Amino acid sequence: MALLTRYLHEPIESDLGRKMVFVGGPRQVGKTQLGKLIIPDPAAYLNYDIAEHRSAILKGELPATPAWFFDEIHKYRAWRNYLKGLYDAAGARKRILVNGSAKLDYYRFGGDSLQGRYVYFRLHPLSLAEVGGKTPEDLAALLELSGFPEPFLASSATQARRWSLAYRERLIREEVTSLESISDLAKLELLAMSLPSRVGSPLSVNALREDLQVSHATVARWLDVLERLYAIFRVPPFGAPRLRAVKKEQKHYHFDWTVVGDPAARFENLVASHLLKWAHYQADTQGHAIELRYFRDIDRREVDFVLVHETQPIGFVECKLGDAEVSPSLGYLRQRFPKVPAWQLSAVGSKDFETADGIRVAPGGVLLSQLV
Repeated sequence: MALLTRYLHEPIESDLGRKMVFVGGPRQVGKTQLGKLIIPDPAAYLNYDIAEHRSAILKGELPATPAWFFDEIHKYRAWRNYLKGLYDAAGARKRILVNGSAKLDYYRFGGDSLQGRYVYFRLHPLSLAEVGGKTPEDLAALLELSGFPEPFLASSATQARRWSLAYRERLIREEVTSLESISDLAKLELLAMSLPSRVGSPLSVNALREDLQVSHATVARWLDVLERLYAIFRVPPFGAPRLRAVKKEQKHYHFDWTVVGDPAARFENLVASHLLKWAHYQADTQGHAIELRYFRDIDRREVDFVLVHETQPIGFVECKLGDAEVSPSLGYLRQRFPKVPAWQLSAVGSKDFETADGIRVAPGGVLLSQLV
């Protein structure tokens, strides 16, 4: 597969000139390919999963190259102290890029702080904007193939299904076991298999606990593990006192939205992924603290997504499979925040118009192609 230029290429290239750059994201999302475009010297590449490279890292026998590109080094328990020592010794003489298929800010294992020595980027799957898609056919292809480069570029629904199945198995049996201590891997796999059917609804830990016959604390920990390894992401509720919003239950989504079988839920998952990617891009490159949330109140009004900047809503998005009446819940939020853009997106609908109170109803690609 050809190397693909990604949306974070220029920001990473720019920051490498002044600090270490850490790049986190799901496995096989394209982090290594991105790194090899930025640091193309093969001698500079050091993958902790490769025995020869691991030996060089542990012995301190690093290549005499202008840059070092470390992959999966977070699996080394002393990685923070190791990188701190390299950075403090090398200073501006070396460009240091660090990739990991987990949340690198979590897998620290103690040691000295790296504060002020690095910047952190989160690489997401391909989106409609990143692949230059605009048409309904482009959106349909992304829904079917996922945003991971290998299955998307293969352009085969059969290959995409095979890839997704193998991906889920490797995630549990390789990534989880390399970083976490899990006593019942089989039940963790059952949890992972049960989650796609629950996309779109608030996630009840108690219901999962009863289904799996394990403790509440165990299910909560396993969900944390899946989130730390970029298998899922969770979306908390948006609450303002005057809205009587719910405060606790989160919704969850998958970075590989093709695991979600229901077409409406899969489209909602794809939109969630696009919005989270945009929010993380704004935070990682521009320093804007934007969060993705959802709205649900005690009167059971619900809007799929609320983009929030410094506690204030800046966008509302509701998802529908096809052309449908405008959501009363979306209208409710729009009335209370009349200056906030509100969208109702459809996966396969064709209607494109604006209501009298300013809600834009459109095919999904209209908004998603404007993001990142």
